Amino acid sequence: MEIIVVKNYEEMSKAGNEVIKNVVLENPQAILGLATGSTPIGIYKNMIADFKNGLVSYKTIKTVNLDEYIGLDASNEQSYVSFMSDVLFNHIDIDKSNTFLPNGKAEDPSVECDRYTSVLKTMPQDIQLLGLGSNGHIAFNEPMTAFETTTHVVDLTESTISDNARFFDSIEKVPTKAITMGIKNIMDAKKILIVASGENKADAIYQMVKGEVNINCPASILQNHENVTVIIDEAAASKL
Repeated sequence: MEIIVVKNYEEMSKAGNEVIKNVVLENPQAILGLATGSTPIGIYKNMIADFKNGLVSYKTIKTVNLDEYIGLDASNEQSYVSFMSDVLFNHIDIDKSNTFLPNGKAEDPSVECDRYTSVLKTMPQDIQLLGLGSNGHIAFNEPMTAFETTTHVVDLTESTISDNARFFDSIEKVPTKAITMGIKNIMDAKKILIVASGENKADAIYQMVKGEVNINCPASILQNHENVTVIIDEAAASKL
């Protein structure tokens, strides 16, 4: 596990972009595992800037995303399909037919989980980008999630619903369920890039890097992956 500590969120975003850019430049047909939420937005802005400056192309890249809310149509502005289009896909030269997310409006979510797991088997991530929850969750895999899980339906915790409420008109409109890649799907990626900023992530970073590997901190499993880069700002690194 390589630990890179930078000064602030902006530097974290630049460094994270460089890691992803190098993967794309080395393999123009790479499969990128992408994440949603506020943390990766800075990375996506840097990816867009590099594309517009002619430094990188995503024309032959494919992407798979970690998760999607259950109950939101792809056209819903709060869906992760819309999020990814707004913050990245609409601003680079990627073919949207090469972008893959779980279908939150599938008639049977359990069948959709099996379908998405099959997609991931045929599209192993060359790199998987992750954020980190303050309780150590990765994707929507909350504490006590078994490490061998594949794509599954999750009941969102009160803390996660509260964290995501800022993206909705009211907390009542935040979905209570989601489809998420399982921890095994994440660990199957050839390389993992996890980014975090802010003092509120310091405890989770400590447990992820130096704590015991157990399901109380899902991110601790990353200690067992052979190719993980952790990029964090000074505040997130304050307890290391």
